Amino acid sequence: YTRWEHYMQCDGSPDPSVPQEINTFMSLWQESKNDDIEFVIEKGNQVLNLIEKLDFLLLDTPPNELMEDTIVQYQESILALQCLLHQKYNEATEHLLKVSTFYILKVLQLTTDEKEEEIFDENVVDLHQFTPVGGVYHIDALKLPPQAKQIKGWTMVELLDVGLETYPYPPASEETEDSTYPCIGVTLRLLDSVIFFEEPVVARWDSAGEQWRTDGISDMKYKMKEKQISFEMDAFYTIALIQDAHLHMPYQSWELRPNGTDELLFTVVTAFAEVQMQIKGNQCMLSSITVEGCEQLSHLTGRWTSPIDLTVALKRAGVNIFPSDYSHKYVCVNKKTPLAEVTAYEQLALVASAFAFSWSKWNLASGQDQVVFKVSEHLKTEAVKDEDWSLYMFSGQRAQRLKISETSEAFSDDLEENTEFHSTLVHMIKDFASEEAIEKVKKASCLFIDAVYQLLIATRVLTYS
Repeated sequence: YTRWEHYMQCDGSPDPSVPQEINTFMSLWQESKNDDIEFVIEKGNQVLNLIEKLDFLLLDTPPNELMEDTIVQYQESILALQCLLHQKYNEATEHLLKVSTFYILKVLQLTTDEKEEEIFDENVVDLHQFTPVGGVYHIDALKLPPQAKQIKGWTMVELLDVGLETYPYPPASEETEDSTYPCIGVTLRLLDSVIFFEEPVVARWDSAGEQWRTDGISDMKYKMKEKQISFEMDAFYTIALIQDAHLHMPYQSWELRPNGTDELLFTVVTAFAEVQMQIKGNQCMLSSITVEGCEQLSHLTGRWTSPIDLTVALKRAGVNIFPSDYSHKYVCVNKKTPLAEVTAYEQLALVASAFAFSWSKWNLASGQDQVVFKVSEHLKTEAVKDEDWSLYMFSGQRAQRLKISETSEAFSDDLEENTEFHSTLVHMIKDFASEEAIEKVKKASCLFIDAVYQLLIATRVLTYS
């Protein structure tokens, strides 16, 4: 997202990075009253788009290019937009109920948005380990406001200053302190835009403690094929469906395979799914997600976007193959030094336009200071044959071609015959590369190289495989 892209859209929406524009937008909508539900949903989509753009600016802009006050400004704008959206949903719901005679005493209000927040006893959800998938469900009982009446061609309705009122349940009064009230049964149809790879945990938002909790929820029943979950609550809560953020880690295998000019296919195989991402120029695209032989999340496939946007979209859809700073506490990782791992990603990205790379089992045996992977010159588009792979080891300061193969009985760091050490992986690979491959590497776009590096550093396949 850039200001030029925003200017070219010409859709009348404000630039969320400009405080004056975003404040004017919010003030104008704040002053607008009696918006119907259809208008609020349409306007709400615009608000969600503005929030997404601000999220992108925070994620995609290098830290050294963002001033601290700018970061605070973006975060405050996101919070203000979220609060305004909640307010408008409540006002539209109140407006809807005023003209409704179908509901008698109370109705359920269901709206979804997305929110996260850190925590400690056994009923508190650790959001470093778990993540909400599919948004947040606000479930309330609402008092029916005074109904509109038709009198001699006029529509009359009593106006109350209190706005939309929730119905407390269980009722809070001294007379009913010892009374017991039946639980509230809820059934949710899960969104087609997300995947749950195992039975989700239902959590409720505790506004007092500002944390997600699992107590107060009982009798959960999950139907995977029907994509439906039912449960009971002892009161009305804001609900989220929580999934283990690391169930795809560690990965079973990975592969980078060039398939055109400044273009490649990046495949990550986990215990639950095979994820294929395509990189072309400075953009990337989800090619497919295959679960038990069936392709999923068709709404995400085939759309070119930035690496950051793709990672955000996959996380929101429940496919998290992007470790966080805390992931090593919850996953058995193949620990490597930053010098070896990060420098390897840089070197792989530099030659990925003409060479394929893949997972090797010997990466587990090479120690913390060395990474091992398979390499093959690849100027075609089909899959790499097993006999075409060679093993390379890299420490960040020294690269070598190994004598062993993937099927050898034991690990050895012996050099391949008639080879020598090099200071970089690029120089090492050039010893065995064709002129055509070397020329292709020289002509690779810097934007393509950066996109490859971004996805490698986001997935950290050398540590989390």
